[in-house]
Amino acid sequence: MRHAIFLLPLVLALTAKAEKKPNFVFIVADDLGYADVGVHGSKDIKTPHIDSLAATGVRFTSGYSNHSVCSPMRAGFLTGRYQHRFGYETNVPYDPRNPHLGMPDDVVTIPQRMQKAGYATAAIGKWHLGAHPTKHPNHRGFDFFYGFLGGGHDYFTVDFREKDDEGYRGALLRNGTPETFQGYLTDRLSDEAVKWIAANKEKPFYLYLAYNAPHSPLQAPEEKIAQFSKIEDGRRRTYAAMVSSMDDGIGRVLKTLEETGLRENTVVAFLSDNGGAGKANSSSNLPLRGQKGSFHEGGVRMPFVVSWPARFPKGKVDDRPVIALDLPVTAVHLAGAPTDGPLDGKDITPFLTSQAKDEPIHEALFWRMTLSRRTGYAIRAGNMKLTATSGDGAAHELHNLATDPNEEKPLDSPADLARLQTLWDAWNKDNIPPAFPGFGAYHPQLDAFHREIHESMKPKK
Repeated sequence: MRHAIFLLPLVLALTAKAEKKPNFVFIVADDLGYADVGVHGSKDIKTPHIDSLAATGVRFTSGYSNHSVCSPMRAGFLTGRYQHRFGYETNVPYDPRNPHLGMPDDVVTIPQRMQKAGYATAAIGKWHLGAHPTKHPNHRGFDFFYGFLGGGHDYFTVDFREKDDEGYRGALLRNGTPETFQGYLTDRLSDEAVKWIAANKEKPFYLYLAYNAPHSPLQAPEEKIAQFSKIEDGRRRTYAAMVSSMDDGIGRVLKTLEETGLRENTVVAFLSDNGGAGKANSSSNLPLRGQKGSFHEGGVRMPFVVSWPARFPKGKVDDRPVIALDLPVTAVHLAGAPTDGPLDGKDITPFLTSQAKDEPIHEALFWRMTLSRRTGYAIRAGNMKLTATSGDGAAHELHNLATDPNEEKPLDSPADLARLQTLWDAWNKDNIPPAFPGFGAYHPQLDAFHREIHESMKPKK
């Protein structure tokens, strides 16, 4: 009996440790090419820290964005919903005077749910979800924000007194207060992430670390560019330096988690907001067809890695289709946060840790973008994918991604086309029209341009 009494505190301590809520660090790159990380075979850009996440977790080779351009993806990622449900399907114009441009105020965000579960929340980096003060991160569930509001930013020291329409040389904000910065922006974002983790190590936390690398403008420190002197193309050389700087920062974040004893129980995910922008930033999505702005694979399939050493498999490669919406919804479930109201993502935990580990995670994944008379949409169900354009030059393409992952050989299968179209129509009935104008429509001319780029970047025989 005395032994049982002495053992009780140990049992209680172990139980408390086992039931401790996990932390979350979700890292999002900007316009990163599918082929530009080591675990996807990159030869000219080394990404040892991103690769280490794959070694300690699960790499989804069919990991998808919920959109092919920046702002709508983030609206979905921070709500766990297809952003079309609330009319957000194009890049939001930058206008600090307009309170209607950005996520609607009545849409519940993931960080708001996490706050209710007792989590500290932070957003560091790119916002791109509305520039009006009412749309700022601190009003949308984040306790702490350091970053910028627009779609991109100059990477070097900026005097915040300078203004421009897109905010590329505007102020960085620290919880609403403008300030300048010294050095290289990617490094500064990493600095802030490291400091915030260390300051919040005693409580469960949710960190959204949104690098703007390697989005244009193509800028990197000269000493970092010099590390890639073997790359002949100067733009690609700078792009490589930008990706490498981001990878260095991710390494610092992982080191901080290790040093604070938090790594084992922290879910760290890495993904891009959409496919690489091709010639615009010298990224590569090969062998995939398309790029940013397209609903072909190169526009929406991306690096997608999730690591949770305490529970998820290590070094696993999983080809089941998943979508960015799954990560925030997984966080909500694991945190015990409120799940009331609509959520479109799936909690991937049972698919990686239980008897559901061999089952499909989704019946289908969906994409849509509307602008003026042109609408692009796509659906993937199993290995079959339908990509469609309407308006001028209407076209439908059907591909079996198991045998044609590069979408080069369209199939003539009316039955499959009708089945996928029926699924898409059922999903689309719950969407609403776009709530604000924007740019970046998917259309036949743009796809032809993407195909030309795809062919030009193939290795010469």
